[in-house]
This record gives sequence, C-alpha cells and structure tokens, in this order.
Amino acid sequence: MVAYAAPDQQFSCSELAQRSKLDAADAARTLEHLVGSGILKRQKPKAEEAEMVSVDRAFIFHDELRSIALKSFAAAEPVRSMLRTKFRDSVLRAFVLGEDKDGTVELLVVHGQLTPDEAAMTAACQKLSKNIHRHLKMHVISHARFNSLTPRDPLASKLAAPCALEIIALGDTKAQLPVERVSLLQSAKKKLATLSRPSA
Repeated sequence: MVAYAAPDQQFSCSELAQRSKLDAADAARTLEHLVGSGILKRQKPKAEEAEMVSVDRAFIFHDELRSIALKSFAAAEPVRSMLRTKFRDSVLRAFVLGEDKDGTVELLVVHGQLTPDEAAMTAACQKLSKNIHRHLKMHVISHARFNSLTPRDPLASKLAAPCALEIIALGDTKAQLPVERVSLLQSAKKKLATLSRPSA
C-alpha cells in the first residue's frame, strides 16, 4: 500500500516499517516476501546507505495491483502530487486519514515554518476534488500541534487507524521546521541568570 501510493519512490526497510506501522522484524519478513514474489525490487545501495526497494513495474501483475491499489486509496497519489507541487515550501507532512461511505476523503496536513495560504489551499482542493470525483476534508495544523496530539485527540485516533496512510514524510518537501520560540519566562530567566553572575 505504501509503495504503490508512491510508485516512483524508493524506501528503506525502516521507512516502510514506520509508514506501515509494522515492527522491524515483520517489515523485514514482508519485504523479503514481496521482493521474492517480484512485486518489489531492490535498488543497489550507494556507499554507507541503507538498501532501498521500490515497485517493480516489470512484475507480471503490476497493472492489476496498481489498479486495485488506486481504487483502495485513489486520492493518495493526486493529493500527494498537488501538495508537493503547490505547497512544497509549507507542507512538512501529510496523511490520508480515510474515506467514508460517501466518498469524502479526510486529510491531515502538517505545516512547517510557513503556513499554507488558506485561499490557495481551498482552491487547489476544490480543483482536485472535481478531478478525482471525491470530496476532500482537510485539517491543516502546525508542527507543534501535531507533536502535542494526545491519544484522546480525535486526530490522533484517526492517525493510529490501519487505514491511515502517510503520503508526505519529513524531508519529502522543501518545507522548513518551525523555529522554536523562546517563551518570555525562559527569556527572563536567562537574562536574570546573566545579571546575577558575579562580575570579575
């Protein structure tokens, strides 16, 4: 599912484990099976780099699997492409959270230092919605908010669901992590500490 959501991308075993929510041993076993079956292929690693795998387009049932994959998470690839093209400077991470029976696809976008323009994002989603014949429901949150999600948060429970799919991971775009702001209290404590030092 992860590999077919990004068929032109290469993945390491650890990245596949993280994105598919499998432990490292299960991911490694699954990977061996998929490579052995011809569904995925290994890429020659560069010096000191982890071995990478990608979708093998030469696999005899590639087109059928691709068709099944796109039907089961049809919005993933076009949404990923739209975000990486139009919002590459602001979108840090993105997830397809699921699709309801009415065909509404729920998305979570995590922005970095720059916040995506709301009007531009709405317009892009409306255009994409017409193209893929699905309604899009998008949550746009900051990196700080994403990191502070608790298990009780509805977004956290949706992220933990088996159907959730990460379509943009950290480092996939040019978006920068936000600069941490020092609170006034921390700033005052630092100033007080320097003032209270005995002069030489």
